[in-house]
Amino acid sequence: MKIVTWNINGIRAILNKNLKDSIEDFKADILCFQETRANQEMVTKNIKAITGKYTIYATSAEKKGYSGVAMLSTSEPLNIQAETGNMKPYKEGRILTAEFNSFYLVNVYVPNSGQKLERLDYRKQWDRSFLKYLKDLEKQKPVIICGDLNVAHRPIDLKNDKANYNKTAGYTQIEIDGLDNLLDSGYVDSFRHFNPDTEAYTYWSYRFKARERNIGWRIDYFLVSKKLIDKVRSVEILSEVYGSDHCPILLEIDL
Repeated sequence: MKIVTWNINGIRAILNKNLKDSIEDFKADILCFQETRANQEMVTKNIKAITGKYTIYATSAEKKGYSGVAMLSTSEPLNIQAETGNMKPYKEGRILTAEFNSFYLVNVYVPNSGQKLERLDYRKQWDRSFLKYLKDLEKQKPVIICGDLNVAHRPIDLKNDKANYNKTAGYTQIEIDGLDNLLDSGYVDSFRHFNPDTEAYTYWSYRFKARERNIGWRIDYFLVSKKLIDKVRSVEILSEVYGSDHCPILLEIDL
């Protein structure tokens, strides 16, 4: 099975940036998009206009043009839910969970803590609730988590670690602790598992020619339950694919 995760930074914007060609090149069984910035009807309409291969699921925020995630699948899940259980109060269109025969797939767009870290307390609460949600799923089946987690885990995961530590959203100790808690609860950062010393990024600011200069952050992930890591064939950061300020990640796994 091939699964792709990608923060597309707006479904309407990326349609004009070869999204159709990218989807065809991926040859993925499942595609998970974050930051669609559109309601379910808009996402479905736009994706159906460029490909008929997939069944499309989407959720959106109450606030227009904000957040939102979508999942495209060649096979129909047993069940699909959006921000269920203890995640309901947030209403920001950040989670889609698909249940398949042998696993759950959680497509997530984790909240950004804000330019002045004004949402850092909210982020801490969100991380705590999300972990509880995952633990409840894990009691039933192994889980694959994919998406924009909005945190660089270690100094190797961003270009200027010292200048950003505890000053910039995505690299505060509170956010790092949130990811540590996920990993300590039984999940594996699949890319880092296979590439322990590789400097690779998934996000580059549009400012200061950051992508051209490769001044980036690795904030997009595939986390898998420990019992699934031996089934993972490969994890590849597709940094040559453009269209967003993030690039896609491809996971190949035997399921």
